[in-house]
Amino acid sequence: MLQQNDFARAIAALREKRPLIHCITNYVTAGDTANMLLAAGASPIMADDPEETAEITAQADALLLNMGTLSERHVSAMLKAGAAANKKGIPVVLDPVGIQLSEFRRNAARRIFSEMKISAVRGNVSELAFLGGYSAVGAHGVDCDPSDMGKAFAAASDAALRYNCVCCVTGVEDYITDGDRAVILKNGCAALKRITGAGCMTTALIAAFAAVCEPFFAAAYGTAFMGICGELSERDPQCRYMGSFRAGLFDKAGMSAEEIAAHIRGES
Repeated sequence: MLQQNDFARAIAALREKRPLIHCITNYVTAGDTANMLLAAGASPIMADDPEETAEITAQADALLLNMGTLSERHVSAMLKAGAAANKKGIPVVLDPVGIQLSEFRRNAARRIFSEMKISAVRGNVSELAFLGGYSAVGAHGVDCDPSDMGKAFAAASDAALRYNCVCCVTGVEDYITDGDRAVILKNGCAALKRITGAGCMTTALIAAFAAVCEPFFAAAYGTAFMGICGELSERDPQCRYMGSFRAGLFDKAGMSAEEIAAHIRGES
């Protein structure tokens, strides 16, 4: 289902368009999210005041909502931005960080799903298990237990049907589904667990690709792109430690479309 040539064309289209991605994201990883979007070829804008989020979204090509450091102010900003995105007809990509951990986050997610159309959701095992109606498995802060991937795959399929959107669960393997089509990606590396923000950057890349292709392939390409950057950085002898590995991610994101696409590994 996923072809190298199609992936390369999507990367080229992204870099040609340089889509503006409005990111309402968390303060822990906002800088990394912006830098990864820039390295991949997109243009980020971070605006989270409810007084301007609708106006900014109306000028954007995609909207990213990240619940990492959620507040009432952020929820208000997200709802206004989501309404503007739906009115304009641009994709909305959600990262439900820690949704299973508090009633505040669960209520916020309910409002988001009820008040706007979500194009794609990316989360870890625990987050997608919760959205799929399963008990929150592998809960350890916002991290997850790799042994729960089988349950997460089923939960992602259930969540995709429940919310009528593409769902992507990332872990040892990455699973993307719209409830009908599905693909398992085998890119990525263990070193991505050593840095904060890998998931946030992945979701941002999905939003960027959603500006140039339909949500199912946007989720697959954005997830693969991040996994490949991780693999190539981990293999680079100059990126042996946490800091240099993190910097290496941005360096690898600037490689040619063909070089990146050549590494995609997936099966439907």
